[in-house]
This record gives sequence, structure tokens and C-alpha cells, in this order.
Amino acid sequence: MPEGQFGLRPPCPAMYGSGKTSLPVAMSLDQPAQFVKHQTITRDAFLGGRLTLSQPRTGFRAGLDSVLLGAAVPAGTRNVLDLGAGVGTAALCALAMGRAEKACLVERDEAALALARDNVAQNGLAERADVLALDILVKGADRRTAGLNDNAYDVVIANPPYFGAGQGTHAPDGARADARHMDTDSLDLWVKCAATAASAGGTAIVIYPAEGLAALLAAFDRRFGGIVILPLCPRPGASASRVLVRGQKGSRAPLKLLAARPLHGEQGNGFTPEFEAILRGTAVLDW
Repeated sequence: MPEGQFGLRPPCPAMYGSGKTSLPVAMSLDQPAQFVKHQTITRDAFLGGRLTLSQPRTGFRAGLDSVLLGAAVPAGTRNVLDLGAGVGTAALCALAMGRAEKACLVERDEAALALARDNVAQNGLAERADVLALDILVKGADRRTAGLNDNAYDVVIANPPYFGAGQGTHAPDGARADARHMDTDSLDLWVKCAATAASAGGTAIVIYPAEGLAALLAAFDRRFGGIVILPLCPRPGASASRVLVRGQKGSRAPLKLLAARPLHGEQGNGFTPEFEAILRGTAVLDW
């Protein structure tokens, strides 16, 4: 699917299948407009038009991972923290779906921050969402000074960079490269930051490639209990390509591995009814 046509995060081909799907994750609403730093942006509709977001036409673009992350937020969440929020897709999806009352979006890239602030305002969510300029890998004291409080959030969500050091091909665009590449030590720091920010009994949810599950579980196991793993596969019987991992701060419950859920059926490239409903904004992720 051409990246310039629909608002898609650069995908793992095995996850989405080949060719076009029957339901785009996001649809362009208007012609591209010029933005700061000579970026060209598009205005895209998510959740069947319930949410519209500005994002770069090229480079890193929000897609299925971000929507699923927002849909995975538990009902009744008072406040959700989105680490490395980009233009804000996951957290704003959680707000638009009614999963959370308020959200805090944390991002370090200046251009993404500007777009996130614009997206909050344009969707009428200024009273429910804050945007913080912050590199979450800095020291805890610096995070607190920037306004990211400890033990303060019911739910912390993240879609961390997903290639380990030395793996994959680095993108020429700097922001896209930052969004795709991170070493194992940095992944551990992301999870540590999530644990520090989560309230007592709070929840952390991360979406990540299945090949990185071992490193992610190692980081979770040191800080969370009641870990639940939901594998996502492209088709029935295929190997998982993505995983959603959820953990609860202070829990001693054992790890639970759920059955893999296919995104597509045996034939064609359309999403299964479960995921099509989530993309349309008429259902949430039940797990």
C-alpha cells in the first residue's frame, strides 16, 4: 500500500499481507500542506472519521500498531501516558474511543510535537490531553522537572522503536530512523520509565515485533507482574509478527500467553471482522 496514499506506519510486510487491504488504517482527507521545516503533511482520518490527524506525508506514519495500542487501553482509565507519542495517534485513539478520560503525550522530536499539539487542538481535546517535550531516556530528575510525574498514571502505553542495534536498514529520514531503531538497553529504559510513571497497580502496554519478545519480557519481568501476551499473526496458522504485552505494577499473577489472533482471513487482504471493527472505531481490543 503506497505510504503517500494512506496514513500507514511503515509495516512489517508479513503482518499486513501483500497488496491493498479492504479497509485502510487511515484515509487522507485533503491535499498535502506545507508545514514547519519544509515538511509536507497530510490530514488523515482514523476510526472511521471520529479522529483526524496531521502527520508527515513521508517518513514515519502512524498505522495499525498505533490504533491497536489505543484500542488496548482498559475501560475506565482515568489517565493514560503515551511514551514516544509521535503525532499522538495511540493516546488520541484511546480518548476518541472513550477508553481514557485524559492523556499525556510525551515526545522528543520537535516536528512531531508541533503536529501532536495541533492534533490535540483540532480534535477538540485540549482539555483532556497534554503534550510534553521530553526525551524519556534522560534521568528521572530531568523527567520530573519536565512535568512527567512518578507513580501518576493508570495506564502507560508505548510503541517503541523496533529494530535492535545493527539490525535492519536505517531510514534516511532522521525522525523515521529514531522511530525504528533502538538497542536492547534503551528498550529496558523505556520499560523502566513506564514502571516509574505508572501508579500503584497501574498497567503498562507495549506493542512490539514478535522477534523482540524475549528482550521485552526481560524488561517487563523485572518491573511488572500479571504479564499477558497477545500474539498477532497475518493469517490463521501463521507465525506471530507482532505482540501486545501488558503488565501490572505490583502484581504477582503468573504470565499468561493468549492464543494468536489473525489480522486477515485465509484468503484476500481484508481484515477480519474483529480488527475491521476496531479500525472503524466501533469496537475495542478485548484481551
